[in-house]
Amino acid sequence: MPTMGEDPIAAADAGRTGPRARQTLAVGLFAALRPRQWIENVLVLAAPLGAGRNAVTGSIVITQPEVIGRTAIAFIVFCLAASGIHLVNDALDVAADRAHPTKRYRPIAAGVVPVNLAYALSAVLLIAAIALSFVASWQLAVVIAVYVGIQLAYCLGLKHEPVLDICIVSSGFLLRAVAGGVAAGITLSTWFLLVMAFGSLFMAAGERYAELQFALNAGAGIRRSLQYYTPTYLRFVWTLAATAMVVCYGLWAFEPEHDNGIWFAISVVPFTIAVLRYAVDVDGGDAGEPEEVALHSRRLRLPAGLWIVTVALAIYLKN
Repeated sequence: MPTMGEDPIAAADAGRTGPRARQTLAVGLFAALRPRQWIENVLVLAAPLGAGRNAVTGSIVITQPEVIGRTAIAFIVFCLAASGIHLVNDALDVAADRAHPTKRYRPIAAGVVPVNLAYALSAVLLIAAIALSFVASWQLAVVIAVYVGIQLAYCLGLKHEPVLDICIVSSGFLLRAVAGGVAAGITLSTWFLLVMAFGSLFMAAGERYAELQFALNAGAGIRRSLQYYTPTYLRFVWTLAATAMVVCYGLWAFEPEHDNGIWFAISVVPFTIAVLRYAVDVDGGDAGEPEEVALHSRRLRLPAGLWIVTVALAIYLKN
């Protein structure tokens, strides 16, 4: 890899050969897959975890071997598909990324990973993702195919269309949650879909807001779609999405048919606090990638942890 202070683009263009070059290519390929973002794929667990107990057997759904296996497949195929999409996106954006203050260090933009190799590997990953999905269910394969189609359209041009770009980014989070449900054969409730949809929009708008703030403060180039946005508009979008998400969650939590209604009601408090805490990061322009916020926002961990505990008690605690 380039040494300290060495321009990664110049180093890559120097055409080094030998074992070190091969090691650099291997490391660059792995980094280009963006493994840190695989944490987003834990959303496939949302539906199986929220399913609680089997109405017939009384057993916990997420502990059933078949559900574990199919959910694991959903996680793996989304890792493959998402990495394949990242390779396509970075290969298409190589010229623009080289002019960006931070994105120019990405392996493809830095010249460590050849563009043609990125395209070839992305094709392998995307085909493997769809093929492996059939092991779990054909419904999962459909979800993955829809995800790949939407994301490829995003890479090929829709990322430059205002509003559509946010909707497509948010659809990726929603489809992950849907994939976990269809893979495990779980019927997804209307409230679950609404909370996930508005939550996804909240995170996507927050990510765009942080990106715009960074571009304005650092004087970096602004992508075409961001040129149509203002901080005020993006703040409106994530405020709207956060409000709708909290309202939908509250309506679900206070449904009278819940067995442990008190715990569902209590879960609204840490859920709302977690949303408000995340909103602080969004408003400060610090909510770039959702996985970065999840990993590094210490103040978010407490309300998020309390919410998880109360929901677990609500779903799994027997009266």
